[in-house]
Amino acid sequence: MRSIWNGAISFGLVSIPIKVVNATESHSISFRQVHLDDGGRIRYRKFCELEDREVTTGEIGKAYEDADGTLIPITDEELAALPIPTARTIEIVAFVPAERIDPLQMDTAYYLAANGVPATKPYVLLREALKRSQKVAVAKFALRGRERLGMLRVVDDVIAMHGLLWPDEIRSTEEVAPDASVTVRDKELDLADALMDTLGEVELTELHDDYREAVEELIAAKASGELPAAPPAGERAGGKVLDLMAALEKSVRAAKVSRGEETGEETGVEAGARTGESAEVTPLPSRRSARTAPKEVGGKKSTSTARKTAPKKAVAKSTAKSTGQAAGKAAATKSTAKKTAAKKTTAKKATGKKTAAKKATPRGRASA
Repeated sequence: MRSIWNGAISFGLVSIPIKVVNATESHSISFRQVHLDDGGRIRYRKFCELEDREVTTGEIGKAYEDADGTLIPITDEELAALPIPTARTIEIVAFVPAERIDPLQMDTAYYLAANGVPATKPYVLLREALKRSQKVAVAKFALRGRERLGMLRVVDDVIAMHGLLWPDEIRSTEEVAPDASVTVRDKELDLADALMDTLGEVELTELHDDYREAVEELIAAKASGELPAAPPAGERAGGKVLDLMAALEKSVRAAKVSRGEETGEETGVEAGARTGESAEVTPLPSRRSARTAPKEVGGKKSTSTARKTAPKKAVAKSTAKSTGQAAGKAAATKSTAKKTAAKKTTAKKATGKKTAAKKATPRGRASA
């Protein structure tokens, strides 16, 4: 690794010569600007406003622009001559617990390497002291033309330094905080906790940049003269108004499926619905349905609305009443059938008597 700064760590009366190297590197893919008509490169050239000509790098210096537009030249020699104790030194000012450092302050990370054999012993001393104390060192240093704040900590067997923003460089959160009047319910928090537990933890080393890989495949395909593969069509979440409870519940199920877990367990919302408790899941109406919804006139609701909002008890009572009427009709039909059968039997008996009487009469006349 190429060092970008050489100096020393000032640790009380101990001075540790070190070299500073970048601890991170960017794998992002950069593009050039080109002329669409012929593919020619677009370059930026530096022109002097007074002479209206292009100038070289050696002719360019620094200047500070005052409030009234006046330019005050400042040379590199003048900056180097400033009495800054941190010009070539990383000066440790305090040792604090790591949680005292706000992650918002963290900037670029560097590795500090011992510069030469004599620096090895004090380097290891500082490293082991940081390990045993479980603290981090807050330091001041000057790099690339400005004094900065830094945090030293141990990574494996190396002392790493994170550049820190000064406290006054952190913006206030007042303008971006959400409306304080918005509250969440316990059931929503329960589902959010369930989703967090289901997602669990992840090994950061397993994560990778999907976008960069897709760009590399696109470049390789076009370089070989092939047509790039069409990306799979995916659903866009933008523009949809979702019910928060339903979205949380669906997310929990999807997370369980992705991890191969059983999905037979009920969520709090499902259990509440099964036991008759209200889950208070209210779907949000779309703008179209809100525009076409019937308006109330004179304080009366429409008949269709009244039917939809009728209580379940009334429906059950109506059902029971109709069932009782049906049972009564069946009983009445059965009774009528019995009476009809009795009438038929009586009629048969009466017909039999009349037939016997008719047969007996002719016999009497013949004997006379």
